[in-house]
Amino acid sequence: MKYINLGDGEIKISALGLGCMGMTHAYGKPSDENEMIKLIHSAFDMGITFFDTAECYLGTTENGDIASNEELVGKALKNYRDKVIIATKFGVKHNNTELITDSRPETIIKSVDGSLKRLGTDYIDLYYQHRLDPDVPVEEVAGTISDLIKAGKIRAWGISEVDEEHIRRADKICPLTAIQNRYSMMYRYYEPLMHVLKELQITFVAHSPLANGFLTGKYNKESVFDKVYDYRSDMPQFKGDNQELLDMLNNIATEKYSTPAQISLAWMMAKGIVPIPGTRKLQRLEENIGAADILLTDEEVSRIDETLNTIKMSDVFWGHKIK
Repeated sequence: MKYINLGDGEIKISALGLGCMGMTHAYGKPSDENEMIKLIHSAFDMGITFFDTAECYLGTTENGDIASNEELVGKALKNYRDKVIIATKFGVKHNNTELITDSRPETIIKSVDGSLKRLGTDYIDLYYQHRLDPDVPVEEVAGTISDLIKAGKIRAWGISEVDEEHIRRADKICPLTAIQNRYSMMYRYYEPLMHVLKELQITFVAHSPLANGFLTGKYNKESVFDKVYDYRSDMPQFKGDNQELLDMLNNIATEKYSTPAQISLAWMMAKGIVPIPGTRKLQRLEENIGAADILLTDEEVSRIDETLNTIKMSDVFWGHKIK
């Protein structure tokens, strides 16, 4: 595993992280807690030091209990705390397929204390505003975060699903360390941000780097997902015709003695982007981590980009609407 500096270099992370959301939320009923703790331990043993969660990643178990992703991550990493970087998020609640934002200062203060308790720690390494709040200026959010950094409750902060204007406005008040935006071979909308991120020394963390699993090549239009508990049941990439994209990935994977998922991840790591793919399976975890050993030259990355520009793709899920 390779390790890189997060933001201006004060925090070091594995070049590939583990997104833990799907263990309790959005991809079916929550998995067995003990099994997921073992999986997180395996990730650490294989070199991952960067773990991503959020206060709103909740699920309902078969017994009707609420499964908190933060509590799961906290339990799993309790004995590794000084060796790992934990990122969590505030400012969003789920209302079916809509997001309700709330980044008022009093809400942020309450949220950070709740996250600290659920994670079982006295500090958070990276604290994201989960979504911009149209009712609260980002400068006000940044000011509150600055106070929390001074208080020692968080080490650094970032924003998820953010544009250049808000990056610059927030960074002027309290320097950003990272942003976390959707990015994959099917969703390259945020590539124009690369110049400002380089200028301000902000790391691009990519969620959904495999287009919610589609780019693994393991699914097709006939794949069936639980309509109640699995968000993929309504995602357009699983219903459209994307064979040309999958063929390209399979061809490159064959050349590199790898898999489509590994090529997808290696491609963005070669750009300096940190992917945080999630999984509930050890085999898939091992596969994802293997992407860190695949080297793509600048020429190969450019060739992939040029090919992607010519491929016709279906729409891809880009996130739930803000209410």
